[in-house]
Amino acid sequence: MNPGMLYALCAYLAWGSFPIYFKSLHDIAPLEILLHRMVWALGFLLIVLAVRKQWSWLSAVLRQPKVLGGFTASALLLSTNWFVYIWAVNHDRIIDASLGYFMTPLVNVLLGFLVLGERLRRLQWAAVLIAAIGVAWLTWENGHLPWIGLTLGLTFGTYGLLRKTATLGALEGLSLETLLLFPLAILALGVMAWNGNNSFIHAPATSQWLLVAAGPITAIPLLLFAAAARRIPLSTLGLLQYITPTLQLLVGVWLYHEPFNSARLIGFAAIWIALGLYSADGVWQSYRPTASKAQKLSLIHI
Repeated sequence: MNPGMLYALCAYLAWGSFPIYFKSLHDIAPLEILLHRMVWALGFLLIVLAVRKQWSWLSAVLRQPKVLGGFTASALLLSTNWFVYIWAVNHDRIIDASLGYFMTPLVNVLLGFLVLGERLRRLQWAAVLIAAIGVAWLTWENGHLPWIGLTLGLTFGTYGLLRKTATLGALEGLSLETLLLFPLAILALGVMAWNGNNSFIHAPATSQWLLVAAGPITAIPLLLFAAAARRIPLSTLGLLQYITPTLQLLVGVWLYHEPFNSARLIGFAAIWIALGLYSADGVWQSYRPTASKAQKLSLIHI
C-alpha cells in the first residue's frame, strides 16, 4: 500500500474513533475535558517540536500582530468546535455530530463562493441546494434546527478557511493555537480546583491518564494527515475524508444505540446525495490543472 494512503486511513480512522475516547470520559464535564485537551495537546506538540528542532517560526510569528490575530480567531473557532463535539458525544448526540462533518465540505463550497469569490459550478450548486433541503427536512422533523451539526460544520469550515489562508503549516499552526489557548485553560482549571470542581484531582487513575492522552490523541492524527497530504493526490484525500463521519455515525448507531429512524435517514440521505455530487465534481476537476480553493479547504482537519 502507498504510505500516503496508509497515513490518511490511520488519520481518518483515528478521528472517526474519537466518540469512543470521549465516551470513556463521560464522568468528567465537557468543559473540563476541553481544557485538558488544550493543555496536554500543547505539551505533546512542544515535545514534537523539540525533537524535530522546529522552533525558528515562533519568534517570527510573535513579531507579527496580524498573524497572531488570525490565529487567535482560529483558536477560538477550534475550541468552540472541540467543545460542541465533546458535549454532543457525552450527551448521546454522536449522530448529530457526524452530520456536521458530513456537511463541512459543502460549507467550504459556500465559503469559497462568499469569501474567496469562487464561481460555483452546476454540480456544486445542486449539491448545496440538496443539502439545504436535507437540513430543512431535519428541522421540520425535529421541530428545531440541527444546531449541533450546523455549529460543527460552520466552525470547522470557517476554521479551515482561516488556516488555509495562514502562513504556518499544520504542526506549527496547531502548536500556536494551543499556545494561545493555554493561559485561559490553566486559569480555568485553577479556578475549578480552587472551587473544588476539578474532577481530574479526584478522578480514578484511568481517567487521569485518559485526559493526559488527549495530547497525543489530538496531535498524532494531524501529523499523519499532514504526511498523507504530501504523498497522495488531493482528490484521493477528498474521497477518503468521508471515512471519519461515516465511522462516527456507525459508532453512534451500532455501538451506542442512538436512534436513527426513517425520518432522520431521509435528511441524512439528502446530505449524502449532495456529497456524492460534490465528490463527482471534485474527481472531474482533479483532472484539470488546478484544484479550487474550496476543494483544498475541505481537507483541513483537527
